[in-house]
Amino acid sequence: MTRHGAWGARRPGSWRSRPQPPAHETAPAADGGPVADGGPVADGGPVADGGPVADVGPTAPGPRISSRPSGWPVLRTPKWMLAGAAVLVAGLTLAAIPHHPSTAQRATDLRGMVNDLNTDIESCAGGVNDSITALRAIQSGTSHDVKTAVQIADTAAANCSPANSMQMEDLVQYQAPGSLASFHVQAVVNDLVTWGFPLAQRVQTDVATIVSATTPAAAQRASAQLRRDQQALDAERTLIDRLITTASTSLSAHVSPPNLPS
Repeated sequence: MTRHGAWGARRPGSWRSRPQPPAHETAPAADGGPVADGGPVADGGPVADGGPVADVGPTAPGPRISSRPSGWPVLRTPKWMLAGAAVLVAGLTLAAIPHHPSTAQRATDLRGMVNDLNTDIESCAGGVNDSITALRAIQSGTSHDVKTAVQIADTAAANCSPANSMQMEDLVQYQAPGSLASFHVQAVVNDLVTWGFPLAQRVQTDVATIVSATTPAAAQRASAQLRRDQQALDAERTLIDRLITTASTSLSAHVSPPNLPS
């Protein structure tokens, strides 16, 4: 029977077929020596001796391997995106550079800060003045309207509480300008809050207790407490005045401390 195995197995990935020697014919080995009888040598090793060789027809040529690169096309970054990234990096770099305000700018910031503080403490500070005025009127005999005097003091005390006054609430949340950080003016804000609550509130409560006292002894005790609370109020005001005066002198801002009664 005629064999059709003249064409051996082809190398994987190759598009050409390699002719193989006929069966039982000695093929030269790689080193020049004879190959043991047993059939044609296919790529990868000899066929077992004595085994029948299946009829294999001519093998169709394999697919042509493309020389073009495979895979997805390489995406290129648009030029406008690169330009935008460069602008963004430049902006962040400029933002990171510390800004040093001028003396004039800092002086303006200090004036603006003191103006804000006066606005926030105005209602509480005005209540202290009103309460002391009502007390003096009762003590001097120019007024005998105790009920009105107590009402004035109670209203003034409420105006010094952040829970009852929007102005005091704003003061509690106030942040001093960063340009004035070297003068520690945020301490002024904290001291001013303390001046109003609880110190000024205590003074107003003392006034209400004095004018409503029913015995001379009760009035004397309340008056002694009022003097102590006024001393604490004045001490707090001294701290505020010192910090503002120091900053104003250094910056030639010519700004006065917040207007606080004693």
